[in-house]
Amino acid sequence: MNANAPTYRPIQALPDNLISQIAAGEVVERPSAVVKEVLENALDAGASTIVIRLEEGGVKRIAITDNGRGIPPDQLTLAVARHATSKIASLDELEHVATLGFRGEALASIASVSLLTLTTRTADAPHAWQIENGKVSPASGAQGTTVDVQDLYYNTPARRKFLKSEQTEFGHCAEIVRRIALARPDVSFSLSHNGKAVDHWNVSAIDKRSAQILGDAFSNARLSLDESAGPLRLHGFVGLPTASKARADAQFFYVNGRFVRDKLLTHAVRAAYQDVLHGDRYPSYVLGLDLDPALVDVNVHPSKIEVRFRDSRSVHQFVFHAVSRALAQTSATSFGTVPGPATAVPSGQGTPWISGEQTTFAAQFANPSPYAGGGGGAGGISGGGVNHGSGYGNAYQNPYRPQPNGNVTQSMESYGAFFRPNANGTGVNEAGANYAGTNFAPANQVANSLPDDDYPLGFALAQLHGVYVLAQNSKGLVLVDMHAAHERILYEQLKNALDENSMPVQPMLIPVTFFADAIEVGTVEEHQDTLKALGFDMAAISPTTLAVRAVPALLKNADAQSLARDVLREVREFGGSRVLIDRRNELLGTLACHTAVRANRSLTVPEMNALLRQMEQTERSDQCNHGRPTWVQLGLNDLDKMFLRGQ
Repeated sequence: MNANAPTYRPIQALPDNLISQIAAGEVVERPSAVVKEVLENALDAGASTIVIRLEEGGVKRIAITDNGRGIPPDQLTLAVARHATSKIASLDELEHVATLGFRGEALASIASVSLLTLTTRTADAPHAWQIENGKVSPASGAQGTTVDVQDLYYNTPARRKFLKSEQTEFGHCAEIVRRIALARPDVSFSLSHNGKAVDHWNVSAIDKRSAQILGDAFSNARLSLDESAGPLRLHGFVGLPTASKARADAQFFYVNGRFVRDKLLTHAVRAAYQDVLHGDRYPSYVLGLDLDPALVDVNVHPSKIEVRFRDSRSVHQFVFHAVSRALAQTSATSFGTVPGPATAVPSGQGTPWISGEQTTFAAQFANPSPYAGGGGGAGGISGGGVNHGSGYGNAYQNPYRPQPNGNVTQSMESYGAFFRPNANGTGVNEAGANYAGTNFAPANQVANSLPDDDYPLGFALAQLHGVYVLAQNSKGLVLVDMHAAHERILYEQLKNALDENSMPVQPMLIPVTFFADAIEVGTVEEHQDTLKALGFDMAAISPTTLAVRAVPALLKNADAQSLARDVLREVREFGGSRVLIDRRNELLGTLACHTAVRANRSLTVPEMNALLRQMEQTERSDQCNHGRPTWVQLGLNDLDKMFLRGQ
């Protein structure tokens, strides 16, 4: 006979204490759950100062004191009873919840698995009152409420065995305090553990509170956001891609002041970052969504960390577009400076050392329109043909080989003429582009003062190792990764052209033919509409040969065969419709990389300045398609520190 076989008993009502302990299993998962519930009650009571004292990670003691309204003594017994609350009284109020705590179970559940003492005093009471073990008695204390929870799970030792170490449990409690403190900068919080002060935040603005909690890495690389649409308002801060992290531990989203982990909201924010952040990094943000409480159901989970929206699609689209618009402003003109990346770039993702043919950008520099001259120029930056099929072989050049003239293919005389003012006081570059109001220095010297408003990236000085452009602005030195910057410029132009169904096409004077297998030939025949939408004209001229008769004009200088093979591979793997919708950005990023200016290509000064001007005009130009910065600023103070000037 099986000793573990269940014993069949008649149906019977459970005792009250067992009911409370079962309910406590949902509400009081660990000490941090107690901290959360009590803090929410304190905020609902109008507290402006809250003090949290923990001992042994909250298992031995959790004492939370606030200066809120307090509880009248005749309501103390009800305050620790199950399903008793002052926050809702009808189904209609349940559908319009505007408070953090409302279920009426928290204090009762906590009391069932701990030794709970509640001391409170209202503004008009002569003294405080206290309830302990169901007994109400006079006590001393200031206005507000103190909830003292001791020996958590003392009467349910099996639950206590599942708790982690003291530091782990304290870490969870501290995280709860951080979340709530971020949402309420109008309230001061103090946190101590085992008698030692850990955190203290005075009343402040949200920008200062978020900087205190998330640190300088976030506060120095964030964008403010405040947008409204109908009943929806999204506000807060989104971090630049350079503030991304390896873990999703700096993502704080609040709905009507309540911290939530909602898959719909997380997906909307992540989708907005897909253009500027590669897959293994996580964005940092502090965002609050305000809407009519009737449009969101916060009663779908015991811990209230999940919500359900009445019109989830509209909320998703609003959040996605609001964050996308904020990130689109990450250009030199709108932001002004870009911090360096928090972590090193993973190996294998750097710029390939490929040498392309030298081209001239001077003609396009005078007219930076992306479609000038029949769509021939890539926004003023012309790409070079790179034969990926031939491998590196002889095309490889030593990137550290010394170059004459500091990697600038101009004499110092012509370079000085570039900065020489003309007769009317406006600077004229070699391509004939006038910069009115700019005071350039005499020949062979660089201007000491450059206007940030007009040219925040300044003007080029030289090229370093064929990879970086060195420029000077009024703040100091600017370093630009020319391949990453040009790739972002091309990518944004391709994306805009595809969105407007106006992809400019460059017919090939002589079609490029190459050997193709049966699958590639079939892909061309099956997905002609998709290929034409992307700006490609391909045709099968034999069962084993494909001809490329036209390519996107923005990519005219790239290797047509490599472009065609990459496009066909994406279309074959994901299908035509999905490539244009779900995989569009990945495909356009691949195409942009093909024709972006490569490392080890010497650029003239007008070409480098053309790149700087295009960066200032391009959305999201502060980072490449993988989320890495395209430029960094070294201020004069930074340079002085390097050389110990003034010390």
